[in-house]
Amino acid sequence: MTSRTRILLRRFHLWLGLGVGGLLALLGLTGSALVFYVEIDEAIHPAVQQTSITVAPDWSSPVWDRALATGRAHRRDPHGTWSLEATGKSGAIPARYYPSARHGHHAEREMVWFSPDGSEIVRAEPWGGYLMSWLYELHMHLLAGAFGSQIVGWSGFAMLVLLISGVVAWWPRGSWRKALAFKRHAVPIRRLRDLHKHAGLWSMALLSVLAGTGALLALPSIKVRLLSTAVTAPDKVPAPLSSAASGRQISVAQALAAAHRVVPDGRLAFIDVPGAGPEPFRMRVRVPGDPHRRFPSSFVFVDQYSGRLLAVHDIRRGNASTKAGAWIRTLHDGSVGGMPLRILAMILGLIPTVMFVTGFLHWRRRIAARAQSHPTGSPS
Repeated sequence: MTSRTRILLRRFHLWLGLGVGGLLALLGLTGSALVFYVEIDEAIHPAVQQTSITVAPDWSSPVWDRALATGRAHRRDPHGTWSLEATGKSGAIPARYYPSARHGHHAEREMVWFSPDGSEIVRAEPWGGYLMSWLYELHMHLLAGAFGSQIVGWSGFAMLVLLISGVVAWWPRGSWRKALAFKRHAVPIRRLRDLHKHAGLWSMALLSVLAGTGALLALPSIKVRLLSTAVTAPDKVPAPLSSAASGRQISVAQALAAAHRVVPDGRLAFIDVPGAGPEPFRMRVRVPGDPHRRFPSSFVFVDQYSGRLLAVHDIRRGNASTKAGAWIRTLHDGSVGGMPLRILAMILGLIPTVMFVTGFLHWRRRIAARAQSHPTGSPS
């Protein structure tokens, strides 16, 4: 690489970092907090920390129908839908209430926590109306819905460009030992440069994983396009409808029994209970081999009136792209490696702030130094 090319690359790296560095720092800080989203939220709201002497509710527990009845008494909307979460532990039961049939990241919803026996509501708050959900919306969408998701997604790719351009611009032409040295007793501008350099170099590999997976989560259409180009088109999750649009809905217990028969080795994660209409019950299930514990990628659909099995989306029978796609969220939130990797993911989320602050201060000190060396005009 010629000296002129290196200078141009450094300028590109500088101005891209100054342009998007503040946003990347914000996303990193909010992401660090969200690694322990559930634990922090429970610590802030003791009401949901209720303990129970019973075992955690599973496929055959009667608590689901009791909680659903309690929830529907709380929200008397025949078209509203409920999503009950099976956390795998005893205690309060988290749920989501959607006043319409539209689900997804941008759908209006209320978060509800039932007592361990499902007989009462111990907490209910609108999504985005309490601290951790507000941080989630800020991290995922910048509080700007689908448009914000686009900004977040492309900023993830900008982070990858920053990391790569920084390493290429730094790449030593001489002694590696000198290039990797950190001079603690050097002048402040050199220490800032060294801190910025080392923060980027030693975190690059893992930070690239966080940035890349975050971009793909925010831009699902790009994710599908990339997987389709690199491997093959991912299997589509079925979207079946019940055999009728009205009638008497079966119990949650009946729907669970029908689903459990086809995935007897699966762990229940979520129960999506439809309102009046043709939508079916949808059970989200973690089967052996699925990397994400809380948000697995297998689904079972059951007719809400007849109890008939409608469709199964088992990740074990999916193609390579389907299985690869299941790892994206797991890699992004650090849950793939348990507590040690979650702590590491939290620490990595702080690195963009370190890099932005050190890069900005280094730039400001360079500007000040140039101004002092050219007191009568701008530097050439």
